[in-house]
Formats: sequence, C-alpha cells, structure tokens
Amino acid sequence: MLYREFGKTGIKMSALGFGAMRLPMKGEGNDRKVNYDLATPMMHRAFELGVNYIDTAPYYCDKDSEVAVGKALKGWRDKVYLSTKNPIENDDPGDWRGRLETSLKKLDTDYIDFYHFWGINQENFRRWETLAAGPFQAAERAKAEGLIKHISFSYHDKPENLRYIVDSGRFETVLIQYNLLDRSNEENLAYCKEKGLGVVDMGPVGGGRLGAPSEVIRGLLKTPPASTAEMAMRFVLANPSVDIALSGMETIAMVEENAAIAAKSGHLTEAELLQVKAMMEENRKLAQLYCTKCDYCNPCPQDIKIAHIFGIMNTHRVYELTDYAKKEYSKLLRGETFVKSAGADACIECGVCETKCPQKLSIIQQLKETHAALTQ
Repeated sequence: MLYREFGKTGIKMSALGFGAMRLPMKGEGNDRKVNYDLATPMMHRAFELGVNYIDTAPYYCDKDSEVAVGKALKGWRDKVYLSTKNPIENDDPGDWRGRLETSLKKLDTDYIDFYHFWGINQENFRRWETLAAGPFQAAERAKAEGLIKHISFSYHDKPENLRYIVDSGRFETVLIQYNLLDRSNEENLAYCKEKGLGVVDMGPVGGGRLGAPSEVIRGLLKTPPASTAEMAMRFVLANPSVDIALSGMETIAMVEENAAIAAKSGHLTEAELLQVKAMMEENRKLAQLYCTKCDYCNPCPQDIKIAHIFGIMNTHRVYELTDYAKKEYSKLLRGETFVKSAGADACIECGVCETKCPQKLSIIQQLKETHAALTQ
C-alpha cells in the first residue's frame, strides 16, 4: 500500500480508503441491518492490506454502518483512522453535541479522528458564522475535550462555492467528489491541496457507475486496464491533489482488487492523463448532443424527469455502462431511486417538453428509444 501526506495533519494515509456505505446487508424491513459475519472480515482484510482510513456516517446501511464499523475496529483502533459525519439538522449546539455522542456510542469508541460537517453548503456555512453559539462552537469544544481530533467537512454544493469555506481556515480535511464522469471539482482539489487540507475523494468509481464493464472506458489507454473500475481508480489516484481515494466496497474481492491498484505507483503518465481527459471531454460533448440536462423541459405533465432519465441513457449510449444503466432504470421504474420519476414509457406525446427544449431535441422519440434500450 502506498501512503500520502494528509494535508497538514502530519499523518500518512493509505491511498485507498474504505467507504462503509455499501456493506453487505441481511433481513428485511425494520429488521434489515448489516451482515456482520460478512462485513467484519471484509473490513479486516482491508486493514491487513494496509488501508488505514475508514469512513462511515449515521445514515449509511439503514443506520447500522457505524455499529458495524465499531465492531470491525476492535483490535485495530490504534492502527486505523476513523471518519464519520454530523448530519446538521438545525443550528442548536446542544443537538449537534447529541448527534456526536450518539455516533461515539454506536461506534463504541472514545474519540473520532475526522469528524465531518456533513454535506455543508455555503448558505448554511455563512449563517453558522454569525452565531455566537452554534455548530462551529460545539465542534471546537468537542475537539478541545478530545472527542474529535480533526474538524472536517464533506461537500456537495456548487463547485464555485467551495473556496469561501476553505478560506475560512476552520477545517483540516475535505471529502469531495471527483471521478472520470464528473471532473467539476478538479480545480477545487488543487486549491484545497494548496491551502493545506487533507483531500479525500469520494466516488472515485462514480458511485458504482464505473464499476460496470465498459470498453469505452477501458479503451482510454493504449494498454487497457483489467476493468473499468481499475481505469477509474487509476485516474483518481494519478491526481496529485488527491490524498485518499475513498471506495465503497462490498466484497473481499473488491477490497483486494482496489488495494492492488492503490499499491502501485505511477498510475498514469502525464501524456496518458492528458489523453484520458481529452477523450472524456469528447464523450461529454457527445452526451450533450442528446441532452445538456438544463431541465427546461420540466415539469412534465406525466411526471417524467426527462433530463434524469436521459442521463441514465447516456451512461449506456455514450459510455457503454449498459449493465449499470439498465439496473438504475429498473430501480427507477420500481420507485427505488432518490429521484422519483415515471418511466419513459409514460409519455403521452403531448409535445410540451419539445416546445421548451433550447436544443430542439426530439424528446418524444428519445424517450421511446430509452425505454426500449434499457428494458430489453
């Protein structure tokens, strides 16, 4: 395993981090929880291979991830750095402290190494800055008491809003998204690194999208990698601003594959990196020919989230991530996705969307093609 300096923390972190958001589960309904018999050996295998950073959160795995991670850390706590998050639901410092104490109890630990303001955005951040007693003060107090070692934040806001938060100097590390399919934070990664923050990349495999086979993705290099996932991991690890690639792993085989990739140096040459970026930019432009996701076409009278569905279609049509696209569309039809939408087959050809589309796309025809392609 390769290790990298983690910002100004003075800690050397494994290039691969374990994301505990997709642990194996068992049971149904209210009885659904992590299958500890499978999850614990998987996390132990990661630790044995040199992974020394594990990230969880209160709501992962039907609210059972923290408990599972706490069990797996027995015997490893002094060798592995623990990260979790506070889902800040209001501005009350007492409530913030209560959520921290709940996590400490579930994790069965006396302290958390990296405690994140979960999904922070600039609007909330500016409001908290004005409070004499709020989440920031609660965090500083917890750190002074030794309950948390480092104050961190995870970020999902617009890329252009990040620098204000970084420049505040309140945080030591950041958890941020960046991968082959989404490079919108590329400049932000470098800025965070320049400012001395430890940088953890979430979603290096695109939230699972890049785990599906794709000859388009593998073909980005003259000597294709063994899998699409390897290509995705190598791309992220080749970025000098990334300290840790945080991967949500589900099996021991996945752990071993990712650990083997992270143990290699020289993931991509500068020429290869430029080639990959250029080819992915061409793919992005191709995807925009089908839909720029401006969302002007909505609302649809049939409640079809057109841009979202076309985004799924493009993972098949442009990137050949067909298995992933079919799986996601099937979940959408069953109502199991975060974005709630009718299927593309619900279109009644009223044409309202086409009158609003700035690209003048044949949306009705594309909806038909999408449903046919993703259900066959």
